[in-house]
Amino acid sequence: MKILKFGGKSLSNGDGLNKVVAIIEGKVAAGEQIAIVVSARGNATDELEEILALAAKNGDYKSLFENFKRYQQDVYDDVDLSVEFNKLEKLFEGVSLIGDYSVKIKDEVLSKGELISAKLLTSILTKKGINARFTDTRELIKTDSNYGDAQPVEQLSKKNVIAYFKEHNGTTVNVVTGFIGSNSKNEATTLGRNGSNYTASLLANYLDAAELQNYTHVDGIYTANPELVFDAKKIDHLTFNEANELANFGATILHAKTIIPLLEKNIPLRILNTFNHENQGTLITSNAGKEGIKTLSVLENVALVNLEGRGLLGKTGVDARIFKVMGDNDISVSIISQGSSERGIGLVVNADKAGRAMIELEKEFENDFYSKDVNKISVTDNVSVISIIGQDLSTFHKPYTALIKNKIVPILFNNTVTGKNVSLVVKKEELNKALNVIHGEIFGVSKKINIAIFGHGLVGGTLINQILESERSIEKRKGIKLNVFAIANSKSVLLNKNGVSPNWRNEIQTNGVSYTIDDIIAFANDNHLENLIAIDNSASKTFVENYIKLAENSFDLISSNKVANTLSYEFYKQLRQVLEDNQKTYLYETNVGAGLPLIDTIKLLHLSGENITKIKGVFSGTLSYLFNNFSAKDVPFSEILKEAIDNGYTEPDPREDLCGNDVGRKLLILARELDLQNEFEEIAIQNLIPEHLREGDVSDFLNKLKEFDPIYAKIKSEQQPNHVLRYIGELSGDLQNDKGNLEVKLVSVPKDTALGGLKGSDSFFEIYTESYGDRPIVIQGAGAGSAVTARGVFGDILRLSDKG
Repeated sequence: MKILKFGGKSLSNGDGLNKVVAIIEGKVAAGEQIAIVVSARGNATDELEEILALAAKNGDYKSLFENFKRYQQDVYDDVDLSVEFNKLEKLFEGVSLIGDYSVKIKDEVLSKGELISAKLLTSILTKKGINARFTDTRELIKTDSNYGDAQPVEQLSKKNVIAYFKEHNGTTVNVVTGFIGSNSKNEATTLGRNGSNYTASLLANYLDAAELQNYTHVDGIYTANPELVFDAKKIDHLTFNEANELANFGATILHAKTIIPLLEKNIPLRILNTFNHENQGTLITSNAGKEGIKTLSVLENVALVNLEGRGLLGKTGVDARIFKVMGDNDISVSIISQGSSERGIGLVVNADKAGRAMIELEKEFENDFYSKDVNKISVTDNVSVISIIGQDLSTFHKPYTALIKNKIVPILFNNTVTGKNVSLVVKKEELNKALNVIHGEIFGVSKKINIAIFGHGLVGGTLINQILESERSIEKRKGIKLNVFAIANSKSVLLNKNGVSPNWRNEIQTNGVSYTIDDIIAFANDNHLENLIAIDNSASKTFVENYIKLAENSFDLISSNKVANTLSYEFYKQLRQVLEDNQKTYLYETNVGAGLPLIDTIKLLHLSGENITKIKGVFSGTLSYLFNNFSAKDVPFSEILKEAIDNGYTEPDPREDLCGNDVGRKLLILARELDLQNEFEEIAIQNLIPEHLREGDVSDFLNKLKEFDPIYAKIKSEQQPNHVLRYIGELSGDLQNDKGNLEVKLVSVPKDTALGGLKGSDSFFEIYTESYGDRPIVIQGAGAGSAVTARGVFGDILRLSDKG
C-alpha cells in the first residue's frame, strides 16, 4: 500500500482539486492500493483561526464565515457539509458571546477544515465510480489532551488503524482526515501545524506502507525556498537524517515529527507536485547519498535571548539552570551559542515565548545580578535562523566570507554535534539577501553579480552592450550571472531588479526616473540584491562624491572616470580607508592604459617589494595618434589634428586633450599607486595649445587650427636627424620619498627606439626598476577607443566577480 497525502494548496478549488482527483483516478486505474490523507482545503486553517479571533473580539466575523462556507462548498452543492457548518456557527456564536475561547475550542474549530476536505473529496471520488470511504481520524488516532500539539497514544492508535484498514481494505480508497485526533473523552485534538504530514507518516508506519507520497505545490525539496531564492534547484534525493534536520529548522514542507515513524520502518518518503505529477520529486530514504551541503533551511518567527555576565562561563550549573527554566515554562530552544570572550550565552526561541523566557530567567538569576555574575538579560527581536544542512566547519569560511563581503554580519552561529549543520542567526531584514548570498556561494548555480552603471555615453553604452551580448556565455563558462539592474546618467535612472533589456536606450527615455544615489542604494536593499558593483563611466567631477556612500552601503567600485584618483591626496586616502573599513574593492585599470594591464602590473611590482625607479611613456592614445602621424607625414599639424577630430579620437573640445591635464592625471594616478603623496598642482605640464587659443568658444577654436602649424613646423624642423616627436609623461626622482618628480612634456626621441617606433594610437609605457636595471618592462597596445576602454572595465567586473 502507498499513502498519498495532499496539502491545502493541492486541494484548492478548480485546477488543484481536479488534479488531485486525476492523480487518484490514475493510481486506481493502475491497480495500486492507496489511502489518501488530506489537509484542510485552500487556506481553511488560517481562515478558521482568523474568524475565531474576530468572534472573540465580538467583531463582524459572519461575513468572513460566509466567504469560508462559499469557498468550501464551491460548485459541489450536492455534497452535504451542513453538519460541519452548523457546528462551526454555534462555536463562533458561543465565542462571540463569551468574548474568549480555550485551546480545546480552538482544536474543535480547526478540526472542521480537515473533516470538510475529506467529506468533499470522498463524495467527488464516489461520483467518479471510485470506491472511496470517508475516514475520520478522531476515531482512530487517540492522543493526550495537549490541545494544539497533541501527542498520539502509540499502541492504541496503531491498534485502531490496523483494525480499521483490515475491515476496509482491498479496492476501498480510504480518504483520511489529517492533522486531527481525539483524547480519551473523544474531544477533538490537533497534532500541531503541518500535522497532516504527521498523520500520513503514522499511517504509513502502522500499515507498513511501501511509500509515503506527499503531494504539495512544488516539485520537491529545493536547495532553498524557491520563493526566496530564484536560483534554487530541486534535490533528487535526501536521507532521513538530512530531512529531519530540515524539519527541525523550519522546512514547512515537513512536520518536525514526520520523519521518525518512517525511519522506524524504513519507509521512503517522496515529495511530489500535484500540479506537475509527471515530475519524480524528491525521494527521502535511509540510504546514504552523496555527502555535502544539501539545502538551506529557514527558521522565522524567532527571537534571540541573550545572557551576559562575567560569571556565566566557568561557573558550574549555569546551563542546567537555564534549561530548567526553559523546560519548566515549556519553551523550546532551537539553538544555543556560547562565547568565552564575550562571556555570554545566546538562546534562540519562538518569538512569542521570548518575553516569558526573559522574565523567568531574570527571576532565576536574580541573585546573580547582585553578585555581578550576570550583567544583562535581553531579547533581540526580528531575527531569523538560516541552517546550512550538510555544512561542516572545514568549508564554512566560504559562505561566511561572502556574507561579510555583502555587509551581513551574523549575530551568532552554531554547529551541530554531528558537524554537518551550521546555523546562523541574522537580522530578519537581511534574511532574503543572506539566503541568496550563501546559496550563490555554495551551490553549483551561478553567482549573481548586480551592477549599477553610471554614465551610458560611448564607453558606458559600449560596456552595457558588451555585458548583455556575453552574459550567457560568461554564465556558462564561469558560473557568474551579470545582472545590470541600474543604468543612470546625471538626470535619470532605469531600474530593473531582474536586469535591463537590450532595448535599454529606448527604455531609459520612456521609463527613466529622476534619482539620487540614496534611491539606488534603497532599490538594491529593498530587492535584497547581493554582490553589488557600482561602475562610474562618466567624466563627472561631482559624481565621485558618491563613492564613499556607495562603499559604505556594500558596493564595490569600478571606474573609468579618473577624477576620484586625482583629487586631493586627503580624499584619496579617505576613500581607501572607507574601502578598507567596509571590506570593499575599487578597481580602475582603465584610468591610465585603457585596456592595458598597467596599474595591475605596477601594483604587483610595488607590493612585492620591487623598487620602481622611473615610469615614462605615451599616456594618451589621442596624442599618440597626433604625433606619430605628424612625425611620419609631411603635412601641417592642423591637418593631422583635424583628422583626429573628424575620426572622434579627441574630446568634443580638443583642448581637453591638448592641454596635457589628462596625461597629468594619469601620471598622478601611477604616482599614488607607489604611495607618493603628490598633488595635481605639483605636476609640470607642457600645454600644447598656443596661449591665445586656450580660452574662448570651441567653435572659434576649431576655426583657428591653422595657427598651430608654424609653431609645430618649427619644433619638428629643429629636431636632430632621424628623431620623432612624442608627448610623454614621466615619473622620476627618489621614489622612496613621499613625493616624486612628475613631468608631462613633448620630447624628441630617436626613431629607432621602442618609443620612437610607436605607430597609430598606441599607448606605450616603460617601467624601470632596481632589479631590471636599464632594461625596462615595456607595456604597449591600444590605448584609446570606447570599445577598448569598455573591455577594460569589463575585465575589472570579471576580476571582482571572481573574488571571494
